[in-house]
Amino acid sequence: MTIQRMDNVLIVVEDLDAVVAFFVELGMEPEGRMPVEGQWVDRVIGIDGSRQEVAMLRTPDGHGRIELAKFHAPEAVDTGARDAPVNTLGIRRVMFAVDDIDDTVTRLRAHGGELVGEVVRYEDVYRLCYLRGPEGIVVGLAEQLA
Repeated sequence: MTIQRMDNVLIVVEDLDAVVAFFVELGMEPEGRMPVEGQWVDRVIGIDGSRQEVAMLRTPDGHGRIELAKFHAPEAVDTGARDAPVNTLGIRRVMFAVDDIDDTVTRLRAHGGELVGEVVRYEDVYRLCYLRGPEGIVVGLAEQLA
């Protein structure tokens, strides 16, 4: 049996409003926001007494989603990896295809985005960059060249 699709990626955050605003500016569409708690979630995540607020965002094509969660109980654990370089073990970035990389970088800077390196051209195929947003979240941006 094969998987049907990748449903979503979870990112745990402290400032849910700021991170939602960052991803909405990127072009993601809010799908819903709600509190999540109870025995069912405790059993799934292996943490008793958890309480969180979750915001779900989807890409405009409807195929990709990001789930953002702010834990109220227990408090989220900060490992200090917010400014970790991209060669640090673990998930380092989420990549998005964009129409205009320069415009996207400019708009995301207003929401705390900072280039990790620089915007570069890969042959005659893409312009690419990594951008660190609120709470150290790294997004990759790829503009396909005509």
